[in-house]
Amino acid sequence: MQPVIEIQGLRKEYAGFTLQDLNLTIEEGTITGLVGANGAGKSTTLKLILNLVRRDAGTIRVFGLDNREKDREIKAQIGVVFDEPCFHDILTPHQISAYMGSLYAGWDAAFFGTLLGRFSLPEKKIVKEFSRGMKMKLSIAAAMAHHPRLLLLDEPTSGLDPLVRDEILDMFLEFLQDDRHSIVLSSHITSDLEKIADTIALIDNGRLVFHEEKDRLREQYVLIKGSSAQLEKLDQNLLIGVRKNEYGFEALSKNRRQAAFAGLVTETPTIEDIMLFYTRSRKGNNG
Repeated sequence: MQPVIEIQGLRKEYAGFTLQDLNLTIEEGTITGLVGANGAGKSTTLKLILNLVRRDAGTIRVFGLDNREKDREIKAQIGVVFDEPCFHDILTPHQISAYMGSLYAGWDAAFFGTLLGRFSLPEKKIVKEFSRGMKMKLSIAAAMAHHPRLLLLDEPTSGLDPLVRDEILDMFLEFLQDDRHSIVLSSHITSDLEKIADTIALIDNGRLVFHEEKDRLREQYVLIKGSSAQLEKLDQNLLIGVRKNEYGFEALSKNRRQAAFAGLVTETPTIEDIMLFYTRSRKGNNG
């Protein structure tokens, strides 16, 4: 595999927030899940990749091309979905298809119609009359209808019911059947990423904490549970974060040596567990 996105030393400063020296390489043919708290820098990273905001330092290469110098060429091969639908309320999908066809040389009106049918979206109904789920399906259909190589998706399943989410996730997996295709998916719904992501990148307070293969990530960490008395005997240097409760404690460690946690309950953590313990550790919230 070759990189589809290469980010080196990326920096973007806002009042009260800085995306700091981000280095991230995303391989072609993979689904990368971006996770982190609100305001961590996920959406900023996607906007910088799209050259929608100007970076203060660093380089971004997409398909091996500098994203500033080859902006139009790169965007012609990318499909984008943001967390809020972007089409005007008075337009119909039929009108949207005509408009998108004027923007993308590769726009495939027939394929767009096929996607509308698959998602049970009426071509002649105005967007204002669509539910949130229907609007998100419309956005995804529009993002895919010019046959992009890369999808950049910012919370595409947020607020949708489980049935609709599963339908959309299946569509993403079908898209990845072509190994030249790639997806970067920012989501708070970590269970979705558990199902489809190949790698997980955690961004916290403007810094990349890790970017790991999903399966390897879960194999590296252990979730520990025990009593308050057992916690006092543990080497705190082994723990990434601790969450106390009335029954005892839960903690996350990157040390899977069983001898270190003899007598304690140990489990394989979820992606959400790992994300929350890292974030709470930075905030110093152990309660």
